Amino acid sequence: MSALLEADGLRLRFGAAPALDGVSVAIWPGEVVAVVGESGSGKSTLLRALSGQITADAGTVHYAGQDVLALSEAGRRRLMRTEWGYVHQNARDGLRLGVSAGGNVGERLMAAGERRYDSIREVAAHWMERVELDPSRMDEPPRNFSGGMQQRLQIARCLVTEPRLVFMDEPTGGLDVSVQARLLDLIRKLAKEMGLAVFLVTHDIAAARLLAHRILVMRRGQVVEEGLADRVLDDPRHPYTQLLVSSVLAA
Repeated sequence: MSALLEADGLRLRFGAAPALDGVSVAIWPGEVVAVVGESGSGKSTLLRALSGQITADAGTVHYAGQDVLALSEAGRRRLMRTEWGYVHQNARDGLRLGVSAGGNVGERLMAAGERRYDSIREVAAHWMERVELDPSRMDEPPRNFSGGMQQRLQIARCLVTEPRLVFMDEPTGGLDVSVQARLLDLIRKLAKEMGLAVFLVTHDIAAARLLAHRILVMRRGQVVEEGLADRVLDDPRHPYTQLLVSSVLAA
């Protein structure tokens, strides 16, 4: 089995500072990979480079044999509408607040080619129920929902086309602890049921332990440690990883 997405030698500078300094990463089908590190470590920049939102100064990104960096803008948009999904930290960045909850889910289906109104509503209702939202509220706008509910709606919108790879940028950031736990359980369940590959950026070590098969630790634009989640968190080898883990244990 080949890697679903593979990047090699990614380099990117913002001014004098290296945001990515020779980063290589592979994501396998059905694998959840978490990237952890302090603010400014380069983890969000890596997420944006892999998902085609920014272009690295050097390096390659391949998805299912395709050279992502060589795709046209239309080709990248097509990937993002169908085989890729993106979950923003702030759900409002991933939703259209002026469109109903069901419409938000249905829009992605329409972008993928579905045109039958009844089918779109039926699938939207199914997905609202699947992310633990009441389908009877599908005609309400997202602004009527709580932050945790908006995040679950964004996940429904993202997964309705059954993508193969989902990028997640701090999906539990800013939510209450109890809401975070419920959302993490939902993400873990859906990823397992659908066989999703997930690339997750998080500052939350507990979330990384719960969700990830493998963890990358970034510092100053470089991956300083990589391995199976339990190994990295229970037996960290790089001094920076040891510092990250010990700071969580001391909190």
